[in-house]
Parts: sequence; structure tokens; C-alpha cells
Amino acid sequence: MNFTLSQVPERSVQPRESGITMVMDKGLSVRQVEDMISSAAPYIDIVKLGWATSFVSPTLNEKLAVYRSANIPVYFGGTLFEAFVVRNQFDDYRRLLDKYQLTHAEVSDGSIELPQDKKCEFISTLSQQVTVLSEVGSKDENKIIPPYKWIELIKTELEAGAWKVIGEARESGNVGLFRASGEVRQGLVEEILTQIPFDRMLWEAPQKSQQVWFVKLLGANVNLGNIAPNELIPLETIRLGLRGDTFNHFLDPDTKQQWKIDK
Repeated sequence: MNFTLSQVPERSVQPRESGITMVMDKGLSVRQVEDMISSAAPYIDIVKLGWATSFVSPTLNEKLAVYRSANIPVYFGGTLFEAFVVRNQFDDYRRLLDKYQLTHAEVSDGSIELPQDKKCEFISTLSQQVTVLSEVGSKDENKIIPPYKWIELIKTELEAGAWKVIGEARESGNVGLFRASGEVRQGLVEEILTQIPFDRMLWEAPQKSQQVWFVKLLGANVNLGNIAPNELIPLETIRLGLRGDTFNHFLDPDTKQQWKIDK
């Protein structure tokens, strides 16, 4: 940090198990990746190449090399995994991970109907090759999964070998964990947390209001994902109580009393 301030929450240190920020790369150029790393490397824990953008990115090798040189893990979006699976090309997908020297992979079923036992089989197999993030939740806004089912799915995927389970929200933040308006399904999140350790979940939260909600609920070291590159620095200020939305959240009671802050 550039300055010294009291009453700022302590952030976990990279490589982190909690406080992770997952960045959504939707087709950045090599130069844009270099610029992002130069300005925000301390706040980038892992990068997702959104959905199947890696299939059409013309400078994929060069971009991956830049991330690799900065020791930033990268993984292909779950939609690409699903695209291979639905075409019966899972073995090709595994070879692809090796070809591009990827250390992480996402297993999801947001676009296809995948039996849970089969999904867990994919997680188990891939976890012997790479670090696996699995994703729970549908991309269909009309498909509402009840909380007990979320918990059941999350538990089985962690048991199958997932490192973290991602709560689905899409890049827009209006499905899965959120209502179409972007409002958090608060009861769902709170019920999940009654049975799942908070550091095993990675919550997709692309909208500022969603990031603020999770930081206020779980603190500076909540795992958040689908963060846009230009929101990395702003998110870190939210985590530290240095933006208006969380400014009062981490102040101690004496300071609040002195300044007549009642929230």
C-alpha cells in the first residue's frame, strides 16, 4: 500500500485460499493483459478466459505466456468444457489443457443437462491433472434451484475433488445467485453458508452492488469472481473500506461514536 491507515482490514497474502479475486478476460489483447498486470497484479489471483472466447482468440498463446510470466493461473471458461463434453471430446479437452500448460480447469453444467454423478466423475478425473473449480447454478434465469439442492450439489463436487465451487451469476450478474434485477438471493447465500465453509465458495459478483453486499456479509477476504479488469482497483478499495459503499463498515466503534456514524 502507498500509505499507512489504521482500521483497514488485513488482506490475505498471495497465493490465497480466501480473498481471491477471479478476473474475467472476455478477449483482452496481449497489450491489454500487460497493462492490467502492470497496474493491478497484486489483486489478480486467477483469470478466467470467459465462456469459449479462447476458441476464437487469435493471440491465445502469446496472452497465456504473459499470464504465465506473472505467475497468474488461467483457466478456460466452463462453457468450453461443456462444448467439448457435449461433442464427446472430453479426452481432447484434457489434451488441450496440457497443450496450453494450464494448471486449472472449470467443470460446469450451466448450458447442458449433465447428471450429477457424471459431473463429479469429470471433476474427479480432472483433479488428478489440474486444480478444478466447479460451478453450480444455471444460466437459464427461469431455472430456480432450491437452496437445499445447491448445498447438496456443492458438497458432492467438493468431495469429488473441486478446489473451489463457483456460484453461477454469468458475466452480467442476473442469474443463479441473483435475481434478474441483479439483487442477491440473500436467503440462498445465507443458507449455503450454514453448511459450506466460506473459503470454499467463489461467488461470481460482477456488479458493484453485489461486491459490496458480499464484503459486508463476509469481510475483506471473501472470494469474488467475474470481475472486469477495470474493476480490480475499485474492488480492492471496497474490500478495504476505502470507497463510500463500505467506508464505515470496518471503522471501530469509538471512531463511529466520535464522528457520530450510526451504521
